[in-house]
Amino acid sequence: MTRPFSCPRINYPGPGRSLDIDKPFIFPDRSTAMPSLSIRAGGLDLKNPLLLAAGILGTTGASLRRAAASGAGGVVTKSLGSAPREGHPGPTIVPVECGLLNAMGLPNPSYRGFQEEIDSARAGGVPVIASIFGSSAAEFAQIARGLKADAFELNLSCPHAENYGSELGRYPDLVESVTGAVKAASDVPIWVKLTPNTADILELGLAAQRGGADAVVAINTLKAMAIDIESGYPILGNRFGGLSGPAVKPVAVRCVYELAARLEIPVIGVGGITTWEDAVEMMMAGASALQVGTALLRGYGVFEEICTGLARYLERKSMTIDDLVGLASRRLS
Repeated sequence: MTRPFSCPRINYPGPGRSLDIDKPFIFPDRSTAMPSLSIRAGGLDLKNPLLLAAGILGTTGASLRRAAASGAGGVVTKSLGSAPREGHPGPTIVPVECGLLNAMGLPNPSYRGFQEEIDSARAGGVPVIASIFGSSAAEFAQIARGLKADAFELNLSCPHAENYGSELGRYPDLVESVTGAVKAASDVPIWVKLTPNTADILELGLAAQRGGADAVVAINTLKAMAIDIESGYPILGNRFGGLSGPAVKPVAVRCVYELAARLEIPVIGVGGITTWEDAVEMMMAGASALQVGTALLRGYGVFEEICTGLARYLERKSMTIDDLVGLASRRLS
């Protein structure tokens, strides 16, 4: 029976106010044994399938360690390029019904300026995946050779940065060549983050697999915009941005389902995961692991909330994580 759709409200604090991420989280009673959530996905051993998504609180070693201490099974850094980049002028984030629009523009200190933060994050005891971007296969490979992390996530999907992200990632031949170049330049697992802003995401996934990817990540944000009806001006400084949050979850579920049905490598599901029910649904679609982004606006406690709910679901159903992954596809076979 399908759950009726409802849109969880994301309480974005608004301009000039900080996120309430320091509010203490009360951990649930664990006096009884819970099913194991440990998995191996994309070449990494994870204590649970829930990771911090790129760009969400992944800006410092301290914030990455905080995510790990709060229950994340792994963490992904903000996207790092070959040179410092300021990003787009503001406004860069706009709350909308069922999610957020963002047009950050890939601001970062460059991979050379972030190695210390990665080293600090690795003290958190979970895998640290470095998100990287470039304008060519050679630039991606340069960054991979110069940066040390437990894995790389190739950002071939950002929808609002000229000459980067989806401007490369919507072409299967470029996805394959970039993936192959980084694979040749590195000895750690390579994950490729795919864009949903394409006619056929499966072709992109197959291209990443041909290039040697250890996993694909689906999806990044959907290209979108918002307009102020009083002034008539686009609200975002860049005009266009990426939509994230609960609104994109049905798209993400469909993309994960299509990819998992055809690929021989794992699919990491991301897009609108807010509750443990969302996590179950995404894994049933075929996701071997999950990433959480916009839901972090509720605080770091979402990791523990989702993992606890997932474990209790598995216990109630007498299932394992492996039983859950891809169940929807097996139901129809």
